[in-house]
Amino acid sequence: MKIFYTDHFELPLPDGHRFPMDKYRLLRQRIVGSEHHLRDTLIVPPPATDKQLLSCHTNRYVSAVCQGSLSESEIRRIGFPWSQQMVERSRRSTGATISASRAAITDGIAVNLAGGTHHAMRDAGEGYCVFNDATVAIRTLQREGTIHRACVIDLDVHQGNGTAEILADDSTAFTLSIHGVKNFPIRKSPSDLDVALEDGVDDSHYLAALKNALQQLDAAGPFDLAIYLAGADPFQGDRLGRLNVTKQGLAERDRLVMQWCLDHRLPLAIAMAGGYAPNIDDIVDIHGMTVLLASQHTSRTKP
Repeated sequence: MKIFYTDHFELPLPDGHRFPMDKYRLLRQRIVGSEHHLRDTLIVPPPATDKQLLSCHTNRYVSAVCQGSLSESEIRRIGFPWSQQMVERSRRSTGATISASRAAITDGIAVNLAGGTHHAMRDAGEGYCVFNDATVAIRTLQREGTIHRACVIDLDVHQGNGTAEILADDSTAFTLSIHGVKNFPIRKSPSDLDVALEDGVDDSHYLAALKNALQQLDAAGPFDLAIYLAGADPFQGDRLGRLNVTKQGLAERDRLVMQWCLDHRLPLAIAMAGGYAPNIDDIVDIHGMTVLLASQHTSRTKP
């Protein structure tokens, strides 16, 4: 299985910043140190190009990000201080999902150890998201003629408002988001299918909601590619999650999504998305299990 990583393109953050940037490096180290690593190939992706970014974002916004001319309010909305390293990191993270999507078409499944930047909109970044990797990947592969229709299965605890906005009224892309109804963002853009969960939802209710959503996704197909945002933030110990899903529940969530794609012979690209547990090892455990389960599925998922 091909795994794409970008953690050595560092985004400098001030002391005390609450975004757990170290999780990406620790996740890669966890994978490299595991006995399953021999099955996988770790690859540094090329950066997303301006042409690729402009398939989903406005020229004004891409230029402002790349040239460092974002307003102070735009920078606050993103949540990261501007730097040239931020630009390169964001390009690489988006490029990783493009590369993982291409690899999934060939191999059945592939992983981006970052990505899931689903709050980035056409003309704005938000919530630690600069460019929207999933939508840029879909548009890129569509324009190449590699795929026609795609779906985004967004299981980050926060609603994928940027993805929904960019892909609104588009019959070639279907957006599914399962998220906390009272959680960020306050203003949510409607997905094709939104499943809004109350605070405190546990494993059984979460997994039942997912199974029902996947049944509805059946009716919306067929698709040529699925992009799965495997957020670690529905975890019961997450600072920003507000749900009560265990690590075991999240592993079962991953199995359900992967099995659904396998049953439909659907190529699957996975991005890690959010995770904000106080103990960073919990985040790495959850993302690491997602990658392990994907690796175990590799031999079964080739289209």
